[in-house]
Parts: sequence; structure tokens; C-alpha cells
Amino acid sequence: MSTRADIAAQDPIRAVAPPDPEPELEADLEGPGLYTNRELSWVDFNDRVLQLAEDPDLPLLERVKFAAIWTSNFDEFFMIRVAGVHDQVEAGLQERGPDGHTPNEVLDAIRAGAVDQYERQCRCLQRELRPALAEHGVHIVAFHELDEDARAAVTERYRRQIFPVLTPLAVGLGRPFPYISNLSLSLAVLVRDPQTRVTVFARVKVPKELLPRFVPVDGGRPPGGTPTAATSAPAAPTHTFVPLEDVIAAHLDELFPGMEVLEHGVFRVTRDADFEVSDEADDLLRAIEAELRRRRFGEAVRVEIDASMDQALRAELTRSLDVEERQVYSLDGLLDGNDLWQFVNLPGLGDLREQPWTSVTQPRLQGDGPDAPDLFAEMRRGPILVHHPYDSFSSSVEQFVEQAVADPDVLAVKLTIYRTSDDTPLIPALIRATERGKQAVCLVELKARFDERANIGWARALEQAGVHVVYGHPALKTHAKAILVVRREGDGVRHYVHVGTGNYHPTNARLYTDFGLFTTDEDIGGDVADMFNFLTGFARPGDHRKAIMAPEQLRTVIIEEIERTAACARDGRSARIRMKMNSLVDRRCIRALYQASQAGVDIELNVRGTCSLRARVPGVSDRIRVVSVLGRFLEHARIFAFEREGEDPRVLIGSADLMPRNLDTRVELMVPVDDEALRDDLLDTLDRSLADERGGWELQPDGSWAKLPAGPGARSVQHELMAKHAARAAADCERTVGD
Repeated sequence: MSTRADIAAQDPIRAVAPPDPEPELEADLEGPGLYTNRELSWVDFNDRVLQLAEDPDLPLLERVKFAAIWTSNFDEFFMIRVAGVHDQVEAGLQERGPDGHTPNEVLDAIRAGAVDQYERQCRCLQRELRPALAEHGVHIVAFHELDEDARAAVTERYRRQIFPVLTPLAVGLGRPFPYISNLSLSLAVLVRDPQTRVTVFARVKVPKELLPRFVPVDGGRPPGGTPTAATSAPAAPTHTFVPLEDVIAAHLDELFPGMEVLEHGVFRVTRDADFEVSDEADDLLRAIEAELRRRRFGEAVRVEIDASMDQALRAELTRSLDVEERQVYSLDGLLDGNDLWQFVNLPGLGDLREQPWTSVTQPRLQGDGPDAPDLFAEMRRGPILVHHPYDSFSSSVEQFVEQAVADPDVLAVKLTIYRTSDDTPLIPALIRATERGKQAVCLVELKARFDERANIGWARALEQAGVHVVYGHPALKTHAKAILVVRREGDGVRHYVHVGTGNYHPTNARLYTDFGLFTTDEDIGGDVADMFNFLTGFARPGDHRKAIMAPEQLRTVIIEEIERTAACARDGRSARIRMKMNSLVDRRCIRALYQASQAGVDIELNVRGTCSLRARVPGVSDRIRVVSVLGRFLEHARIFAFEREGEDPRVLIGSADLMPRNLDTRVELMVPVDDEALRDDLLDTLDRSLADERGGWELQPDGSWAKLPAGPGARSVQHELMAKHAARAAADCERTVGD
């Protein structure tokens, strides 16, 4: 067996990856009543998303959007988290976690929460959203509800476009039960031969990857026949759609000619989609590709079925898929709400959406063409903070890389890619940098969940163009968000750095709230340069000047800051901790926060998703308040602020949430923001986030979440920041005109 010294000699990166042993918790802070189960907390988070779909005060298509998001959230949750709990049960693990639950109990509790949410989502869609859409000319109807002419038109479309891509698969001698791909929508059919009286099971895949899920009816006619003269000129465009599976079901006799179709029902299978890559993988890219091929064949962890499905058909299906009853979810309504996006994006319905938001250019970066600012010169004047999507991604991050590529004095451009989009200009920019003789380096994280295939494609394209591509390391995910530009100045070089809280993903930058810091700070620049060298080369991570990195030091630094703030409170000085993150799960960080609360520190946490901490527990977390904010943009920024009387506030931003995976098995990067004006901007965002009423929920001592009252004049962090940035841009424009 290899010793730690052997590993260090062979691979310095792996030498720092294993986490430190978890210390014993103090007796008064280890009780299961002080920790919420991670999976059940996530179910509560998706409940908050569903509440937005149910909210009658939101614009209609925003509600439809949240219904779609709720579905996609649950899909990923079952593929990864629930699959992992099933693995624990199958391995015979029945130890109780910090929250007091066994894996079996967690599965039962997940099901109870999911069943409730499924019922509400179906009820909301059937009784509220579909009728409301119909009032605005968008009709989602069954095939049999169409008039004769419309049915004929849909049948003609079926024969021309749909039938040719269908493949019925029957089960029988020599025909095993077909493989059902992950998240595919299917029809289960019982078919009988009228001559032999033999009955067989068949599966028909609904090809919604190739065709629209909701088939448009030619002419856009609503159900009820041809419009009369009095109704022939509707005030708004009329759109009528039939679910693709309903069109196929109405024509099953054409798929099974000469047979009797006895029963049919819609179902959808979710499979285990997680995987691990061995630390010993010699070729990480090939190892990831092999795991992606295996992902298709993961065990079934959830089966969603139409509640009207015949019991015999249901029994055959669940037996063949080898699932327990608690893995089966009966839906009295539409399966796979992901496809509701088809309606969210319909043209001509702008009054049913939130008013569009166009990102503005950060004032110090404003200007076009010959008047475009020299971003490097602006950074030398002082650090710049951008807040997406309020500030434009294209006129900041993308412009930063474009200028670096065009500048003849730039020697190197290095960046990390965790997730990005097909339309990103950053990858082509790196290729152009290589063509111009610059050193271009891209650290592509191949293990970014569900983006593995896309990242493999980008990595190969970059390699073919001559860019230095590094895939990260099997034992660690590189989750840090950083761009490093090395520029020749005088007889030396200067580092220009961007450190962000979000991915370099142009589409997400319009939908997610994230911060980015542009700086020429020598210490941060040196630390980021060391990080790239550590990840691309063969070295042990050294001492950092200002930056804070996981896995070697981030948890330690956060806990030290919490403890220093607690000591301040014990000394009788005012002390406060405010944090904004996506998830709070790490027990050691939670324990430190409990101890700080006991010491008299006021603590306010904005946790969008999973939170294992219990707030307002007498004697433990009396001074801890936790809120969650959801809105039109996905709250994604991470800000940690420690305020101690007599000291400047210590404010950190970066890529990490307080979760064991971030702190122990990922390369994460956080940096301090020392500039007073930029620091105040971050603290202002914290103030607004913690005061949000329109999209806010507050964590209760029993672990439940209560929606904050939102009467007239209720505050909204996102609306306030849109107004703030729009006003700032307008004022800057007026000053420019005046000059």
C-alpha cells in the first residue's frame, strides 16, 4: 500500500487532496436536532421554486418558467443525489447521519416531499397555468378535443413528420425488454394478436429530441370548431398545441397494423447518472469518455407514470425496470415539464413576461470604437468590480480577453473553463492568441457534471489549434474562476487578473447573479499565477499571499475568520458575520457559526439552496438568521463578510460554497476585496439580499422555511439592483453628453 510520502513523491497534487480528519464536535453541538439532512433541505429548496410557479402575482410565463425549472431541478437531484442514497442502502449502510436519519429513512422522506410537490405541480398546471394560457390564446389540448379539420391536419403531420421516426419495440421470445434511455419519454403499450390471442408489451419512444414536444395545430385554431364571424379576429395571436405523446397514442393502430391495442400509458425513467474517475487514471480524457458511455446504463432510480395507466401495464413496467414501489411516481397530468420552455419562449406574448433587462456597461468601461476604454489602463488606476447580469459580461470579461489577444505586449492568456456555452467568444479568442504567438493556456474541467461532453469537445478544438490544454486532475475538480493576463511592461511583466464567482458562460451571465473582480494587485496576481503553475505543472502548492484556495486552506481560513469575530464579541466589541452562498453543509463551518452565535456575534446568512444549519435554536443559534432569495435571476454569487469593531471589514468573494466537496475535493479560489468603494458595493448587495421580501423565505427553528410577507412596497434585491445600475448608467451617459 502506498504511503502519503510515496504519493507525494509521485503526485504532489494528490498529496494535498485528502481532507483533514474531522475533529470531534463538542457535546452540546453534536445533537441531530442541530443539523438538517442535506437531501431533505434540497427538497425544501425545490419546494420554494414550486411556490414561484404557484404565485399568482408573478407574470404568467414566469410561472410557467418556474414549473419547468422545478422539473429540471428534480431530474438532476434524482440522477445524482437520490441515486447516491440508493447506493448506500444497497451497500447495507444504515448508520445514522449527523441529522439522525438512516439512508432508508432519507429515501422515504424524499418520497413524501416529492409526492406532495408532484401533486401540487400537476394541480397548478392543470387548474391554473393551462386555463390562464388559454385565456391568452395559448391552448394545450388533447387530440380528441380538436375539431375534425384540425384532427385531419394533425394526422397528416403525423404521417409526414412523426411516423417515419418512430420505432415500436415489442417484448417476447428473442426480444428482451428494451433499454429505456435516461429521461426519455415513452409510451408503454399492450398489444394483442386477434388471431392467436397472444398479448405482448411494447415500448414506443416519444422522439421529442427530434420534434417539438407540443405539436402546433395548423392555423392555430382552438378547440371547439371553426371560428365564427364574431370570433374570427382574436385580439391576440392564437396558438394551439397537442402533446406529441398524445398524437402518437391516437395513431397507435398505424404502428401496430392488424393488432388490437388494448392499453397504453406514458412513462419516463430516470437513471443513476453520477460517476467517479479513479485517481489512478492515466488518461483523464479517455476515462471520462468511458464513464459517459457507462452513464447511459445506470440503474433506474425513478419511474414517472401517467396516473391513468392500466394496473397490469404498470406492473409489467415496474417489474421489467426492477424498481421498488417507492421509486414510482404517478402523475395526474403532464410528464416532463422541462418542455414547458416551448411556451415560455413563444413570440408575441411579451406582456406575460417580466420586463426585459438589458445589462449595462460598468461606468469605468463605457465607450465604443475609438472611444473604447483601455481596460488595462483602467485596472492600473484601481480595481474594478462587475456584477452580472446587471453589468454586461460582453463589455467586461469578454472585452478583457479580446484586448489581451489584440495587445502586442501581452505574452500569455490563461483561463479556467468549468462550464461555458456554444456561443462563447472566449474559446475562439484563445485560439487567436495562439495564432498571434502568445502563450494560451486553458484549464478545462472535464468532470463538470452534465457538461463533460461539451468540455471534451472544447478541449479537443483548443488542442488542435495549439492552445495548451490541461484537464485538471482525477482527484480534484477545478472549480476556480480565474483569467490571468501576463503583459510585458518596461523591463518586467505585470499580471492582470479577473477572479469571479461564476462560470465564464455568456448565457448564464445573463441569468445568474455573479461578481467579478478585475485587479492588478501584485499579491493576487502572483497567487493566481502560482495556481495555474500548480495545476499545469508538477509542484506542491506554496504559501499564498492574499488568495485563499481549497483544498489546502479555505476551510481553515473561514473558520479562523469566524473565530476571530467571536473573540471580538467576547471582548465586548460589536461583531457581525454576513454570508451569501448557494449551499451551507459543512459541519465544521456550521459548528464554528454556532459557537460564534453563542459568543454574541450577530450572523445573517443568505443561502439560496441547501442549508444544514438550524437557525434560531435557543442557546445555540439564537443570533443566526437565514434567508433564501429566489427571483427572475438565479442568485449565484458567494460573498463572505466579517465585520469587527475597530477593524476594516474583511470581505471575500470567489467560487466556493461551504460544502465538503468544495472544501476538500475541488480547487476553489477566493480573494479579499480591499478597496473601500468596492467593498461597500458588496456590503450593499448583502444588505439588499438580506432585506428582500418579495422573493425571500426565512428559515425557522424546526427546519422549515416561511415565505416573508410581501405587501405593497415590498423590497426586492433584484429589482433594486436593476434600478441602481440603470440609474448609474443613465447618469454616466448624461455626464458624457455634457462633456
